[in-house]
Amino acid sequence: MLADSPGTKTEGFSSTAKVAIGEQLNRIVTSPYFSHSKRLPSFLRFVVEHTLAGDAETIKERTLGIEIFGRDPDYNTASDPIVRVTAAELRKRMAQYYQEHPHDEELRISLPSGSYIPEFRGPRTGADLGLIKGDGTQTELAAMSPAAERPVHRRLRNTAAVVLVVLVLAAACTIFIWQRIHRSAFNEFWQPVFADSNPVLLCIADQSEYSEIALRDASQPEHQILLKDTLTAVVLDDLGATVKVAGILQANNRAYTLKGEGATTLDDLRSGPTVFVGAFDNAWTLRLTHALRYHFANDTDMTHLWIADGASAGRSDWNIDRSVQMATNNYRDYAILARFTDVNTGKPAIVVAGIGRGGTRVAGEFLTENAHLAQLMRLAHAAGGKKNLEVVLSTQIIDGEPGSPKIEATYFW
Repeated sequence: MLADSPGTKTEGFSSTAKVAIGEQLNRIVTSPYFSHSKRLPSFLRFVVEHTLAGDAETIKERTLGIEIFGRDPDYNTASDPIVRVTAAELRKRMAQYYQEHPHDEELRISLPSGSYIPEFRGPRTGADLGLIKGDGTQTELAAMSPAAERPVHRRLRNTAAVVLVVLVLAAACTIFIWQRIHRSAFNEFWQPVFADSNPVLLCIADQSEYSEIALRDASQPEHQILLKDTLTAVVLDDLGATVKVAGILQANNRAYTLKGEGATTLDDLRSGPTVFVGAFDNAWTLRLTHALRYHFANDTDMTHLWIADGASAGRSDWNIDRSVQMATNNYRDYAILARFTDVNTGKPAIVVAGIGRGGTRVAGEFLTENAHLAQLMRLAHAAGGKKNLEVVLSTQIIDGEPGSPKIEATYFW
């Protein structure tokens, strides 16, 4: 559990530092890593702005729960981890933001582990602000005057410069190797799909729910007119996973088509690789995963949904109680991510499907991020490098928003 940080005074922020930090805060919260979330930008703005205003002593778990998430003043922080979960997700998103160029050259805002009070470090280029901690103390790099240096100081400086060069080269090699490992893991996972020259089919869940559509008058946009129509809806969380996969395919110059599960035929699946998105609203996902070790199951009235383990018939811990899900919007969701050759079509198949909507979202995130796939590929290599794989993922849903994916189980064949 993260402990509340002790109160600190923040009188050391210069006006220049405040402006630079404020501009960087706006860059981060408007980036794709934050722009689709409501709670993460609010969380980051709160802790940064209160720190700059000298109110770091107010940045505590309970205060954040009350001010940002609307919790009651006496809520139980031990049983309601929303602040800790959000802080962990915030750290992950910020790390992802700063991994990309040119963000890696920008002023760095960080949330140290064990604290909710941010720290700020100047950019690598331009005027360096040094390290500004949450208490406003600042470490600046002030060059010594050459006239004041003694020979011993000069020798020490030269030695330090050599050491610094060695450390920089070592760090560069480490980063290069890390990127090669992660990139190779990404390519390794997607290789069966990329090796097939046929267009990739994205088979997504669809819902035919609407019999009319509201259109706006071109001359009076505020005026809506209801017209009879037959519409197919796509669940937003499924769409998020679909967009991520489509982005991967487009970035690798792979052609793809998009079809709803109701319009997809067996002939379509025989034409090339297929990515199946969604579970209980996608019949093809249920058909293909039914023969796998990990597959979806439910009771007759669909009040309880779960992932079953074919090797452990009595297992029931990967489940969702629909009544809890609908009443609280706070629950643990589960998903299946699978990559295998379909025995019926002989073509590569990838399944990205959660029990609930949040599960599908984190499965899509896992599928398209290098760090997650590197973890999975290490497990695959340890299991003998088998070609087919299946992963059970979990994530904590808080106020309808999923956290980071966690691997619950894997199977390779």
